[in-house]
Amino acid sequence: MAENIAIRSGKDRLRYTISFELLLLAILVPIGALVFQRSHLEIGALSLFLAVKAMLLNLLYNWLFDQWDVRNGRIPTERSWWGRTLHAFGFEVTLTITSLPFIMWWLALNLWQALLTDLAVVSIVMFYTFAFTLCYDKLFPIAQPVHNKA
Repeated sequence: MAENIAIRSGKDRLRYTISFELLLLAILVPIGALVFQRSHLEIGALSLFLAVKAMLLNLLYNWLFDQWDVRNGRIPTERSWWGRTLHAFGFEVTLTITSLPFIMWWLALNLWQALLTDLAVVSIVMFYTFAFTLCYDKLFPIAQPVHNKA
């Protein structure tokens, strides 16, 4: 069964990733500039760097998560609410681990301050990831092969 499940193409994954990050930047840069009392340019530069890192990680993470779904006989675009929650949470944990050093350096924060900042952002982004992915899957479903029952 697992080998008969169609998943997203590389081009589709790229469209997902770019649209995800651009909308997220449009939301977070103004908020970050206000909270940290820094210019939009300064927060935008940090956000852009983190977004590019996240995009690269996103491509790999989503491909691996889709492979895991397929190996377990699940269609990735038809994930359960639990599967979507696990997907979003796992991605955000991975991003936090890889982002903290940059946040600390760029904003001159200690580990605790950077972690609290990241957790606040992750709290927002986790819900955003869940909602964005659900909407994306509804807007761009993947046609599954028709199975003949003999």
